[in-house]
Amino acid sequence: MDALVTGAGGFVGKYLVQELLTNGLHVGACKLSKEYIAVKGCEILDLDMNYQHEIQKLLEIYRPEQIYHLAGQSSVAVSWKNPELTIDVNIKGVLHLLEAIRNIKNYYPKILLVGSGEEYGYLCENACPVNEQEKLNPANIYAVTKACQTMIGSIYAKTYGMKIIMVRAFNHIGVGQAPVFVASDFALQIAEIEAGLRPPVIQVGNLNAKRDFSDVRDIVKAYRLLMQKGCAGEIYNVGSGHAVAIQELLDILLELSQESIIIEKNPARMRPAEIAMIEADISKLKSHTGWQPEFSLRETLQTILNHNRRNFGIL
Repeated sequence: MDALVTGAGGFVGKYLVQELLTNGLHVGACKLSKEYIAVKGCEILDLDMNYQHEIQKLLEIYRPEQIYHLAGQSSVAVSWKNPELTIDVNIKGVLHLLEAIRNIKNYYPKILLVGSGEEYGYLCENACPVNEQEKLNPANIYAVTKACQTMIGSIYAKTYGMKIIMVRAFNHIGVGQAPVFVASDFALQIAEIEAGLRPPVIQVGNLNAKRDFSDVRDIVKAYRLLMQKGCAGEIYNVGSGHAVAIQELLDILLELSQESIIIEKNPARMRPAEIAMIEADISKLKSHTGWQPEFSLRETLQTILNHNRRNFGIL
């Protein structure tokens, strides 16, 4: 097997599997038993990262040359509500994977560990765009678990000589993302308004925060290129390199709608702690892989909104 993707049943996983298949790889897609994967042409495998013996058994059978570790709890909002789950999945999961690999004789796969730009946390004003050498100051439980994952990966790469590449991925959006994430949430609300399913009022949280948004299709292309050209033991930022306010993201979506919509702030949508701005320095990624983003923010938001419209039969 050329490549194995953990967490393939999730939002990003399905796009990554398709990216690898399109580039001619024999792919294994790992998912939880309750999940469904519609991508054709890959081997679909049930795997729970809570059980190291199951991971080791699967790896002994298929011995993939590349392992993309996407399995995890990926929502900041959920991490506030369920910190124990986030810690179990994101920290114990990577330990189980790396220990399973170490226990297999004569097996030296390349491994991509997917972390988050949230690891940087609170930054000084002059720190953005933030590069990979910036001191970490995580501001939420999810960010802490991803920072821990990256540290574990670095230790295993240095101590055991494992071929581990680590990424800090910034906000990525696209069709199929859960509405707990801001772009999908806004697009769903607008489509429901256009379909007459709700009043012309959109509920929002903090619109001032600035984030680095990318199309998920650009993100998974970067993962593939890093697996090919990235250096073991290194950390890479993956993002657009340009931060925009949540307000700007909402404004674009409102421009794409023909409805007159009122914006209403909802205190329940505010987070206990919020980082004002985060923007990625992606010069290292570009110089090592030649990667360039293909999709503009407006194109991506149009695609997400149209997908929701089709679901309600209005496109």
